[in-house]
Amino acid sequence: MKNTKLLWYLLVFSLIFSACSKDDDDDDNTPKQVNESEVLVKYLESADSPYGADFANTQLPSIVTAEAVHTDVVAGTEMTIIDVRSEEDFNNGHIQGAINKPAGEVLAYVQSEGLAKDHKIVVACYTGQTAGWVTSILNIMGYKEAKSLLWGMSSWHTDCMVKWSSSVANTYATFFEDTEYEKGAAGALPTLSTGKTTGMEILEARVAAVVAEGFGEAKITNATVFENTDNYYIVNYWGIDDYLGYGHIPGAMQYTPKESMKFEMDLSTLPTDKTIVIYCWTGQTSAALTTYLRVLGYDAKSLLFGANGMIYDELTGHKWVDTNCMGYEFGE
Repeated sequence: MKNTKLLWYLLVFSLIFSACSKDDDDDDNTPKQVNESEVLVKYLESADSPYGADFANTQLPSIVTAEAVHTDVVAGTEMTIIDVRSEEDFNNGHIQGAINKPAGEVLAYVQSEGLAKDHKIVVACYTGQTAGWVTSILNIMGYKEAKSLLWGMSSWHTDCMVKWSSSVANTYATFFEDTEYEKGAAGALPTLSTGKTTGMEILEARVAAVVAEGFGEAKITNATVFENTDNYYIVNYWGIDDYLGYGHIPGAMQYTPKESMKFEMDLSTLPTDKTIVIYCWTGQTSAALTTYLRVLGYDAKSLLFGANGMIYDELTGHKWVDTNCMGYEFGE
């Protein structure tokens, strides 16, 4: 009987202690630890994100042609054209109605102007690559109608086209190979330490960090990559047929546009301990994707001028030719 009472008292004491401990936990104001990178990825792929969909795997890259922009300019369509070239080059000639802003100030400007998330925004640079970086930031933050000018100002006026005409090359055509390489093993996402807990808070902190570092940290030349391709995890961002048909940089792995970068697909095969080099046809798509990956915390870099700067004569499409320049007039 005494043993039974003792057991009963112990049980009651245990229940009271557990309840008190729970109350203490509830009153604890210590922030709960979250896996920031996973929270951010899932948020960006959800309908709750500023873009309202999985931008990286549905829309990226957001690009508009010179012809389409010219049509809107002539029609007087309400839009904002932001030219991120140097002040000197901007003053030497720009698209009618464009304003000049440094690339790192575009997001702040758009936000300060209170532009609607569906307002048309065109970002122009020299070749489309810096604009791809800027536009991706705007898209990630919910400006769905922000687009980068295809081929940059090289496609607008003949005075600007030298930036592309002088950048095509065949320097590495003999280095390309057609071996199919397997992607790395799936692993952890990058470690983020913003101290935030919600998707939007983490996103804002990460975008601010990427904007602060600038496009300079997000680009790399083909000469640097070919000094030692083993130093990088190289992503060929083409379809599989082009990857095998044209060949690819030695050791490069193929990731399919608008498919592979999903959390449930191949995103986690990207390494967190090695610089990732992404290349496409022109450097414009890779600039946009690189921006997205850097927001997620990856050390990603866009290969400048893409395949056009490495195997130009081999290309049958996605190729700069001087007739890509429409020869439009500059405006006020």
